[in-house]
Amino acid sequence: MSSNTAEERRKKAARTLQWQMLAGFVIGLTLGLATYMAAPDAAWVDQVTRYVTGPVGQIFLRLLFMLVIPLLVSALIVGIAEMGELRSLQRVGVRTLLYTLVVSGIAVVLSLLIVNLLRPGAGVDPADAQAMLANAGQGAQAILARGAETPSGMDAFLRIIPDNVIGAMADNDILAVMVFALFFGIGLVLVQTEQSRILLTAMEGLFEVTMRLIGIVIRLAPIAIACFMFNLAAQFGWDLLVRLSAYVGVVLLALGIQMFGVFSLLLLFLARRSPLRFFAAVQEATVMAFATASSNATLPTALRVAEDNLRLPRRISRFVLTIGATANQNGTAMFEGITVLFLAQFFHVDLSLTQQVMVMLVCILGGVGTAGVPAGSLPVVAMILGMVGVPPAGIGLVLGVDRFRDMCRTALNVTGDLVAATVIAAGEKDPPPAAT
Repeated sequence: MSSNTAEERRKKAARTLQWQMLAGFVIGLTLGLATYMAAPDAAWVDQVTRYVTGPVGQIFLRLLFMLVIPLLVSALIVGIAEMGELRSLQRVGVRTLLYTLVVSGIAVVLSLLIVNLLRPGAGVDPADAQAMLANAGQGAQAILARGAETPSGMDAFLRIIPDNVIGAMADNDILAVMVFALFFGIGLVLVQTEQSRILLTAMEGLFEVTMRLIGIVIRLAPIAIACFMFNLAAQFGWDLLVRLSAYVGVVLLALGIQMFGVFSLLLLFLARRSPLRFFAAVQEATVMAFATASSNATLPTALRVAEDNLRLPRRISRFVLTIGATANQNGTAMFEGITVLFLAQFFHVDLSLTQQVMVMLVCILGGVGTAGVPAGSLPVVAMILGMVGVPPAGIGLVLGVDRFRDMCRTALNVTGDLVAATVIAAGEKDPPPAAT
């Protein structure tokens, strides 16, 4: 009885937090738009965003990211070690990889069809396009600088394997850290001794402590969200949102079809689950992803939802969701592809079908290495733009609406990870009982 009461309290608190986050979103957006219309050029607005609302939002994200590395490492190590044997690890790992490639392929093909059918960037006057680029170019410089530092080709492949895991953690190199955790988990599977079991218990303790700390930090989410939305609305208002409404509409249409069309079919035919019940069960994780715009920050919530609401085997949910936070990013791949093709249309750069397919393939691979943090995909977009002859500084044109799109595609990414975990778990012949 007491455990049921505690569970009810936890669910009630989660629902309350969701409403608080929604309230923070609406309040921040309303105050920001009012400020933009009443005092668009006032000096105090810049002071408020620079010294009050901006730092508050950054503190919230920094607290989350401070805990992400220990969470990723402990969750992946424990998830692999709990599989018990390499044969089980190999089966789940291969199926997860194949699933990710196939579903990401579906996502980018869908994006390619929609953006060519609706052509959101067509019809813009070239002079207006250049004027907008001149105004937005300064805001794109930091992103371009980050993109220039991103390794490519063989260097990018070699960087996945860390020569110093502490250095990889310090650099926030998520993929390299995950490779280390993967090998460490395999080592715990191979070494079945009393000492290795003690080490596994320590990793489980690290995971539980990190989850608890992140739960405390999440309580600050409503305030942080209000600050994020105030900054966005106060700085950009409705002008850029109206100019790019067609582009935003195409992105949301593609994400919506992937979310409620493709995912529903996967759940029905591969996982044998009701899509309506699934979406109702994962709404807490979806809302958290939408609010924070970070797959990594949402990982603790997604892990709890997978175990408590979906009743998935813990060994599978921890493995698939931890991998998916960086690798299985359908929303990011779709956003990158649509953005590149939109800006190509915007600047009257004609891309052949072969070039467009190449862009989409790069987006699939880029989605694997994109950091699961807000705006983590923008350097990849800038790199692809330069590759196909579109002015890379054009990325500045979409900065005004990136936060909202980032929130939407992150919601798709996290929901897609939960769909993947559900499908992979359904394919296991004799999965162990889910944690209670």
